Amino acid sequence: MNKRYLILLLAIALCTVQAAAQNLKYVFLFIGDGMGMAQVDGTEMFLAEKEGIIGTHSLCFTQFPVATMVTTHSATNSVTDSAAGGTALACGTKTANHLIGMAADTTTVLTSIAERAKRSGCRVGIVTSVSIDHATPAAFYAHQPDRNMYYEIGCQLPASGFDFFAGAGFLDPYGKDAKEAGKPVFDLLGEHGYTLCLGLDEYADAGNDGGKIVLLSKDPQSKALVTAIDRRPGDLTLRQMTEAAVSTLARGDGKGFFLMVEGGKIDWSCHSNDAGAVFREVEDFDSAVQVAYDFYLQHPDETAIVVTADHETGGLALGDGLYVLGLKAYASQRLSVEELSARLTDLRNNSATTPEWETVRRFLTTNLGFWDTVALTADEEKALREEYHELFVARHDNEEETHYATNARFAAMAIRILDSKAHVSWASTEHSAGYVPLFAIGRGTEAFSPKMDNTQIAPTLARLAGYAE
Repeated sequence: MNKRYLILLLAIALCTVQAAAQNLKYVFLFIGDGMGMAQVDGTEMFLAEKEGIIGTHSLCFTQFPVATMVTTHSATNSVTDSAAGGTALACGTKTANHLIGMAADTTTVLTSIAERAKRSGCRVGIVTSVSIDHATPAAFYAHQPDRNMYYEIGCQLPASGFDFFAGAGFLDPYGKDAKEAGKPVFDLLGEHGYTLCLGLDEYADAGNDGGKIVLLSKDPQSKALVTAIDRRPGDLTLRQMTEAAVSTLARGDGKGFFLMVEGGKIDWSCHSNDAGAVFREVEDFDSAVQVAYDFYLQHPDETAIVVTADHETGGLALGDGLYVLGLKAYASQRLSVEELSARLTDLRNNSATTPEWETVRRFLTTNLGFWDTVALTADEEKALREEYHELFVARHDNEEETHYATNARFAAMAIRILDSKAHVSWASTEHSAGYVPLFAIGRGTEAFSPKMDNTQIAPTLARLAGYAE
């Protein structure tokens, strides 16, 4: 063999080995809170039915080349909560429900993949559509024996030194529910060199100097962003926060970044058994994933994207016993059950006289499509009229409480009727132990191909990225 040709072959082989050994530079982890198999499948079938198609309209992340399923049990129960589920995804270790970044013994502090990335010199971002001190995002930067210790969790955020945070707000920034409260979390942010931006305008004014950013909604104590189905122009979105995160993190010194993005309102809508809102939340979550995918297309050899969930919520079933599904019924839904409840109550409280049934009927037609695109039976209308009488005439505040909301029974009944028209059913208003999906794209993500436990995700990503222990 020609010596020059042999040298060329050896050089090519060496380059190939070096390329294979190169660590990932950009890592995205997306967590759809409460997003089980049915939430994803239902969203795709809903989008297809809106177009008059029986089948699925693929989301961005469901087209990724790697797809598998993940087990979610905690250390103490087959049904996990978001604290234990988030800790497993962040730290690669099972823990007891309610614990944040700590082992089940309640004393051992665990190290998250975000902390490992920071120690390795990477920039780190944490984004969520709910409060930034909620269980899932907290598991990546905080260590507390109780997920409800919001002030203590909030105080650990600036101490993390991460480069970018975005969420709705803080739940207890002044420590009113803490056993021992010190400085407000907002003061600690400034002391640790963070610029607090309330809304995108303030973020745009913060400059491009690469400093540490906390981006919140205009109300820094907001519990969550506006639900996607209720959103109005000017409301902050998960996609916008993800774009801001990528913009900030990409200004680094070239060592790369780790970014976790949580679609937290999927879970909240599932807790309310509001399938129409759930499907819009999954679609909205997918829009944030699209931001990462666009980045991946620019850096395909250096980027990995993993999309998964911490658990399933609600036991959502796409069917109710009949061999039929009618998800197109949700196309006429304009408001979440929470917003529907609020507007019905406002209509009662702000009217000089008792609103007539025909007024309320028109409201339901406008916002749920009842009697227009969604036909109702005589019994269904009778049930609604009885609830109308209770709320508007007798002025009884009959309510139904779920994990994150308390709604007028009238509104909850209307959504249940819509579910019956779509032939969708729910097992509960809480979590289930069902598998959750995992989708991935990028170099090395074939390692996610077999069925996995949620504790395997963070170690696998850390290995591919070369993060220090």
